[in-house]
Amino acid sequence: MKTFLIFFAVVMVGNMAIAQEKLYLVFEFMQVDNEQEVEYSATEEFWEKIHQERVNAGDIMGWDLWLLSPGGEQQGFQYLTVALYNDPVKMMDGSSWEHLMDRVKAAYPDRSEADLNKQLHHSSSTRNLAVRIYTEQISATKGEFDMPLGTVAQIDMMKVGLDNYNSYERAEMEIFQPIHQKVVDAGGKANWGLIRFISPIGSDTYASHMTVSMFKDYTQALNQNINWMEGATPSSTKAMEDGIALRDMKYVYMANLIRKVR
Repeated sequence: MKTFLIFFAVVMVGNMAIAQEKLYLVFEFMQVDNEQEVEYSATEEFWEKIHQERVNAGDIMGWDLWLLSPGGEQQGFQYLTVALYNDPVKMMDGSSWEHLMDRVKAAYPDRSEADLNKQLHHSSSTRNLAVRIYTEQISATKGEFDMPLGTVAQIDMMKVGLDNYNSYERAEMEIFQPIHQKVVDAGGKANWGLIRFISPIGSDTYASHMTVSMFKDYTQALNQNINWMEGATPSSTKAMEDGIALRDMKYVYMANLIRKVR
């Protein structure tokens, strides 16, 4: 166990060393009561302009708001926001929020500070920020896709044991990613990516990884047709089965992009 922990620490340090080459993301899952839908929409409209100022100032690379499906009150979460970073330290240490009030004033120069503070405090009452996850994207398909409004994402939540991280990620990148790349190249989907949780992790967490498939709309998403066995050999089939056995598919969300800042 001690040897594994040392190895895991070395892997994490190695990941930090190439931080500038990677994309880091903060996922925030929101619970919104049915009667708060209008108020919550106004809240995110207010924050969208602030996030644009944060992007302009270099605090973050971007911000998205996704509508989740299913999204019933008994099914967990209704919305997801995603903040994009190119620096894991800035993502984790809170420094990207240090000048929040300056960004708020830049977004709304004609409003008083008292009025802006009042709306900032009101924001929390329109939704429950139920879950926050710090992550890094560790692999993705190639191809140009600027993710316009209306983009549909399939988010697969996976649970993998800490001692199986390397084997699982290698299976995703070496076995499954090439298949997704063929689908992207053929126009069947827009993009695919593998995301690893940085925090929280551990045996008590709900999931440890996500795979995210992007589609231009629901028509493309609902008509995806992947032939997983095309060109398969006995050895590749065995590797695929072994890769699937390494993770527990916890939940699948469909998500529709409704706001975006870059």
